[in-house]
Amino acid sequence: MQQAIPYTNLPPTTTSNGGATTHVVEVPKLVAENAVVVFARSGCCMCHVVKLLLHGHGVNPTIFDVDEQNEATVTGELSKIIGTGETNAAGRPQLPTVFVGGKLFGGLEEVMAAHISGELVPVLRKARALWL
Repeated sequence: MQQAIPYTNLPPTTTSNGGATTHVVEVPKLVAENAVVVFARSGCCMCHVVKLLLHGHGVNPTIFDVDEQNEATVTGELSKIIGTGETNAAGRPQLPTVFVGGKLFGGLEEVMAAHISGELVPVLRKARALWL
């Protein structure tokens, strides 16, 4: 039996400023350099469903687990990438947020709708996340 390739789980990098630790999140670089990136909240069942669906298709997405400490920072960076630029909570993207081929694909609803309609696999192939 073949062994599964584990997904990449990238925590934010940390830097120390005179004893204080700050999180440096390189969200644009992460999105640009990976075929599929999932920004997921730790312990979220909807995020888990997206991960399982992608793994079930044979995709090895880059997973960025967002915890309570860096959620505001990450969603702010995602807003800048998406172009909403909203500073209030209503304009920020919801988690899970999935990027395919460097572009926003959507959240759970968009991924599931594409899966049900049969559009997910061609999009993943185009982004070179699938080769079959």
